[in-house]
Amino acid sequence: RIPVRQLEAIEESNFAALPSITYSVGFAKAYARAVGVDEVSIGRDIRGAVDKPSTPRRVEYQAYEIVEPSRGPTRGLAFGALLAAVILLIGAGLWYGTGLFRSEESIPAGTAPVASTVPVAPPASAPIPTPKDGPVVLTATDEVWLKVYDSANKTLYIGTLAPGEAYTVPEDAVGPMINVGRPDKLRVTVGGQPIAPLGDGKRAIKDVKVDPAALIARGQPAATPTDAAATSQGDQRPAPATANALNIAAPTSPEPGAAGGSNRPTP
Repeated sequence: RIPVRQLEAIEESNFAALPSITYSVGFAKAYARAVGVDEVSIGRDIRGAVDKPSTPRRVEYQAYEIVEPSRGPTRGLAFGALLAAVILLIGAGLWYGTGLFRSEESIPAGTAPVASTVPVAPPASAPIPTPKDGPVVLTATDEVWLKVYDSANKTLYIGTLAPGEAYTVPEDAVGPMINVGRPDKLRVTVGGQPIAPLGDGKRAIKDVKVDPAALIARGQPAATPTDAAATSQGDQRPAPATANALNIAAPTSPEPGAAGGSNRPTP
């Protein structure tokens, strides 16, 4: 059985609508047998019609001109460079010729600056901040063993701190105390402010309170001799000269008749 659309395509010689040349010839022969026509001649005609070369399509090529690239700068680039050079020359002339863009007033040549006669007060020494309640940090300046415990003798920390290593006392610790063999090797701070050393290192200390209130009561470390000397030199001022030191005593002339007359015996 041949579909109706394919029979219509064979009758209209529309072979492009058929699947392939083999199917086209087979359908044509079957159709010829059905209607009593020579199927061989029909198949030959169909094959010749299908195999007939079609007219090739002419492809038009558009010729284009090969332009040699320019070796020199383009006109736009040359114009831009010239414009930039002109702007730079105008700006330099305004800068050096008129001083239009200068903000500072120039001092006339030959005018010496007037020295200020107002005495300069020495800088006031910065006040030493008072430690506030804050975390207590124990920092080792050398290898040191210590033990930190609370008022119930509960150990909070025990061990050896390496140089530069620090231990922060818990803020919720009740009555924290310390036991350390080399107290001079501990740097104590409260809220980031230094506190006086816990000891001079000549003997170990034990049961020393390290809560913020107790450490603040100990005070801050004493000022170094260099700081004390700088402070005293800044506070000392020369005393004004007294009137007696500025006055020069003038020689007193003897009263008339005093010389040689006062020691004479009375006749």
